Amino acid sequence: MAELRVNPTRMELKKVQARYATARRGHKLLKDKRDELMKKFLDVVREDKDLRTRVEASLSVVHGSFSIAGAVSSPHMLKEALILPKKEGDLSVDFRNVMSVTVPTFSLRVLSEGGSDNYNYGMAFTSGELDAAARELGDLLADLVRLAELEKTAQMLAEEIERTRRRVNALEYILMPRYLETIKTIKMKLEENERGNTTRLMKVKDMMLKATLAERQGTADESEDTVEA
Repeated sequence: MAELRVNPTRMELKKVQARYATARRGHKLLKDKRDELMKKFLDVVREDKDLRTRVEASLSVVHGSFSIAGAVSSPHMLKEALILPKKEGDLSVDFRNVMSVTVPTFSLRVLSEGGSDNYNYGMAFTSGELDAAARELGDLLADLVRLAELEKTAQMLAEEIERTRRRVNALEYILMPRYLETIKTIKMKLEENERGNTTRLMKVKDMMLKATLAERQGTADESEDTVEA
């Protein structure tokens, strides 16, 4: 792991230690965010799976109803009956925040022109099977809109989870080890400098002690010479 290139001083050591502490706090916050995002994502996926299963089963029933309607009526009649939609819908999109992720919320409002079932065609030349198929398909609109909302939410949460995971890994396996290695290197160099200073001080002390002893020895010799004289 490559270390940071900094001067091995106590000031730089404090700076790197502060950066490491900040990286640790950020790493913990990002891990908590990732875990919470995973919980939200799994909740959305479970709801999406159940709703998709129900919608697919309903669509299969609708397809069967349209197949029966096609069997008892001519293709030309079906085309004329369904070519012009009579209902209009207003799809509004709002947004909500989920763990710093802005996800959409779809709301469908069907604008009817009258009638209870509000079919797109007249009843004179159509079969009851077509009425049932159209009614079943209309009942699926709310579930289809909700399914689209869940699919988009799951996609956006998955993208945010991936981004957060990359940031967590970058802090855990690159940045934090690099700070630790730099701190270790600076401490080693500071300890080496301290040992060098201690060695130099000891040598200076020995030299001063030897000089003092030599001076005392010279003074003693001079005193002996004076006494003999």
